Amino acid sequence: MPNTETLSTDRLLLIAATLDHLCAEIEAPAKLASMLGIDVPAGWPPGEYDRAAQEFFRDRMEELGPAGAGWYSWYVLLRKEVSPTAMLIGAAGYAGPPDSAGEIEIGYSVLPAWRGQGFATEAVRALVERAFRDTNVLRIVARTTARNPASCNVLLRAGFHPAASPGEAGTLRFETLRP
Repeated sequence: MPNTETLSTDRLLLIAATLDHLCAEIEAPAKLASMLGIDVPAGWPPGEYDRAAQEFFRDRMEELGPAGAGWYSWYVLLRKEVSPTAMLIGAAGYAGPPDSAGEIEIGYSVLPAWRGQGFATEAVRALVERAFRDTNVLRIVARTTARNPASCNVLLRAGFHPAASPGEAGTLRFETLRP
């Protein structure tokens, strides 16, 4: 995949979405599958990574151009060594490049069939490590709710801790700081 940043973990391959990927995905998941040479299971996209999120990432990538590469959506795939074929199981990423205070927000969503197996935690850890390679990133935040204990557990296992939660009632804020 030329000009596309990738991250590799024990079981996963994360591929940074390009503008072309996002446009293809919005048009039809099958088009994205063809571009990436992967299987896209029924039920795509997962959870919070809905059409509005896809359009948000596409619009930000259009605004920032090449400077936005790697700072938005990432596709989470099972590696071929783990599965008969490279399969898209989730999406993760950042809400954008670091702000003036060095903060970024991270999010993630895994298809229901792949939940509870540590894949979200593995993806989040890879993205945290990648983010902290940029010296401008000082803090990574994530938001979830108490009604989503699985998401809270992902963040705790990935090294985040609960933080003050300004904003929407019922929203929990987690953060991790540059080591």
